Amino acid sequence: MGLKARLEAELGGVSDFEDPIRDLEQYRTPASVAAHLVALADLEGDIEGQTVIDLGTGTGMLALAAALRSPDRVLGVEIDPAALEQARANERSLSSMPVDWIRGDATALPVDLAGTTVVANPPFGAHEDNRHADREFLETIAGDAAVSYTIHNEGSREFLEAFTMDNGGRITHAYGVEFHVPKQFRHHDSTSRTIQAELYRVAWD
Repeated sequence: MGLKARLEAELGGVSDFEDPIRDLEQYRTPASVAAHLVALADLEGDIEGQTVIDLGTGTGMLALAAALRSPDRVLGVEIDPAALEQARANERSLSSMPVDWIRGDATALPVDLAGTTVVANPPFGAHEDNRHADREFLETIAGDAAVSYTIHNEGSREFLEAFTMDNGGRITHAYGVEFHVPKQFRHHDSTSRTIQAELYRVAWD
């Protein structure tokens, strides 16, 4: 079994949000997408022996995936205390190194990103009052991180290229990924759906 398949199998038990907050666009990152992201980061030497910070960690999917690949330290930053409690419970169900869970705003960080690997599945900005939320995450990352892996709505390539060029970064990898989104908010009109998204690795110079 390859690394990606092993990671996806281990992450399959990471629980979803019990009471997701619509305005925060709280959707669990699929285990398949987290496995893809972390397998790529591992291959690029961005996990083992590194400090990895998961911004907007939610129930901990990306942080826990990174913790399975021998980092020096993993931090998960999340503004919602209920989500953090679920992340801690998810950690207890996995045989991974400990994660430091921190309550905080991913756009006004209580931690230093200098020289770190940042992973994030920021809000896509699907709601009117949440427009450009992913840009706010990137503005935080661009200041200090060594490298970042972020997930964005389909069709974000032009925006990402312009943003990284203006902020001292360069896209080194870009992949299309699929998100399985269950029905969890009142405005959803189907039991589940699959949306297309994009995963980017950016080196910040």
